[in-house]
Formats: sequence, structure tokens, C-alpha cells
Amino acid sequence: MDAFYASVELLRRPELRGQPLVIGGRRATGANDAPGRLRDYAGRGVVTTATYEARAFGIHSGMGLMKAAALCPNALLLPADFDEYRRLSRRFKAAVAEIAPIIEDRGIDEIYIDLSDCPGVAEDGGHATALAIKARIRERCGLSCSIGITPNKLLAKIASELDKPDGLTLLDEADLSTRIWPLPARRINGVGPRASEKLAQLGVETIGELASRSPAELTAHFGRAYGAWLHASAHGRDERPVVTWSEPRSVSRESTFERDLHLRLDREELSTRLTALCERVAGDLRRKAYLGRTIGVKLRFEDFETVTRDQTIAAPTADAVTIRSAARQCLKRITIDRRLRLIGVRVSGLIPMAELTGSSHRAAEPHANYELPLFEPDASG
Repeated sequence: MDAFYASVELLRRPELRGQPLVIGGRRATGANDAPGRLRDYAGRGVVTTATYEARAFGIHSGMGLMKAAALCPNALLLPADFDEYRRLSRRFKAAVAEIAPIIEDRGIDEIYIDLSDCPGVAEDGGHATALAIKARIRERCGLSCSIGITPNKLLAKIASELDKPDGLTLLDEADLSTRIWPLPARRINGVGPRASEKLAQLGVETIGELASRSPAELTAHFGRAYGAWLHASAHGRDERPVVTWSEPRSVSRESTFERDLHLRLDREELSTRLTALCERVAGDLRRKAYLGRTIGVKLRFEDFETVTRDQTIAAPTADAVTIRSAARQCLKRITIDRRLRLIGVRVSGLIPMAELTGSSHRAAEPHANYELPLFEPDASG
């Protein structure tokens, strides 16, 4: 999907079209927040996404909002509304499934589709089917998407980004040298910043330069498995199937604070935030119909040191009170001697509810029923 979160916001604020718009920061009031100016923002939030008008100034996802404000101070700023984004995500995926039902869900705004058995694909390589998908999404959601049609998932990911927004790109092996090899090596999904830096030290900047290196050289520098994968990827080879279903490994939620919070001075706010995260994780588990046995907490201090602790409980649960209780035990094992910038809760060791007959797990209870404090008075050591 094209700049998905920003595009969803523009559906209900069409008067903002054509202007640089940034989505990021915490939502304070509700779905009808009035946009502010990026220059007025003060805090540590990050850019969730931005319209293409804002991207023209160099703003991109993951950038700090303060840095983005320096690049385009007059850009508009809206907080993220993930409930609405999830609603539109379900709608666009349902629209695609009406035409091509073999879908691998890759998150809120991205999917892989197997077009092999769709009518007419053998005749035109999928061009008409892709146009039909784009039209159906626009009809059902009012949104645009960019589609890459290639022989495999690796190339499809790259191709879908070549002609954004509202793009349609068809590639095969014959297009490698002209469309793929001139691109930076980091455009391969799976080549991260550290690998890119190491490749640059070897004189490899583009995918084509990567393709020119021998498997032996790449495995010598990156190890047998990753080196072989780099060589195959640079040559456009990928045998991964479209996976239509997989078991989740964990469910987690976390919250980054607008300012660093002090255990003693901000104990109530910390407790409220962590309790809310436990309730949201419990709700996610119930919606997905899973129970979990291992509960963990994550703390990130003001100096960016991150500490995690977890605890395995006797019986799997999707109950907010139980999750909170286990999180409390985890917190007792952490010395909180600095201000905090992030807290998180994670539940793993998941089991489908359908597999457990007669298991009991209570629904989330109101805050008033949480009798024990999350953060002990002496937890700072």
C-alpha cells in the first residue's frame, strides 16, 4: 500500500492532499485530532510514515520527529490511529482475496500474492489481474497500492517499490541487468545496515556489484549460509513459497515515552502505562485465540540500555490480571536506577485456545482490581 497510514488519514481529511504530511507521535485525544505543524513538535517521537510530498524533503519512516522538523518545519503532523489503519488493512486484504485468494500476510500494509492459478495470467504475465486488484482496492477502500509481478517473492518486493506511488511493475530474469542490478545492495530485503556497511568496505555498492562476486568470496566474509543467500539474491533467485498461514510466536506491546520517566516521581504514570500494555496484550491474545505461558517485560533506560526479564507461569493465560502479576515479578528482578524511556510487555510460548479443553482464563478486569503495585517502593535499589 502507498504511504498507507498517511493515505488513510487523507481519506478523512481530503483537504490536506498535496501537502507534506507526517504521521507520528502519540495520539492524545481521538480520531478527529487537528493537524499541527511539525515545527511546533517537542519530544522524542519518530516518523511512522509520511506522504510523498514530505518524503521529497528527505523525511522517512523511523526518523526522529525533531529531525524531520528541521527538514520541513511547515509539514503537517498527525498522531497515528492504529485502530483505523487495522480496519482499512482488513478491508484491502479482503478486496484482494476476491480476485486472488492465495495471500501471505506480511503486516498491516503489505502482502504477497500467488497469481499462478489466476485466469489469464499465463497470457499476459498477470498485468490484467494486477490492474483488477488495484481497481478493486480503490473501489473498496479509496486507496492506491503498488504491485510488483515477478517470478518470486524477493524480486516482487523490490519491484513493488520501483514505481511508487500507484505503480505496476512486471519483471522477469531478463530484466535483472537493467532494473535490478543498478539498485543499491540494501534494496534486497534482508540486507540491513550492518551488511550494507560491510559490503561497502568490500567495494560493493550495487546489487550488480554483489552479483559479480563469487560465492566463495561472499561466504568467506559473511559465513556459509548468509554468503550463499547474498549470491543467490543478487542473481534474483528465491524459492520461498507464498505461505498463507503460520503460528505466531509471541504477542507484544511497548510504549516509548515523550520524556524520560523517573521511578519515584512518575511511579503512577509508569504503572498506568504498563497496566494498559498488559491489557492490550491480553486483548490481542483473545482476538487471535491464543494463550501464553511466558510473560516478559522490557525496559529501556535513558542511556538506551535495554533490559528484559521473563517468567514462565504454571498455566497458559490470556488474562490481563495474570499477565500483570507475572510482569510485576519480572520487574522485581530489575534494578531501576535510571530514568526510563520505554517499557514493553511480551507473551510467548503460545498455545491455540482450541487445543485446550476446559482451560480457564479470566477476562481483563478493571484497574481497580489490580491490588498490588507494579513498581515496588524500593525497586530503584
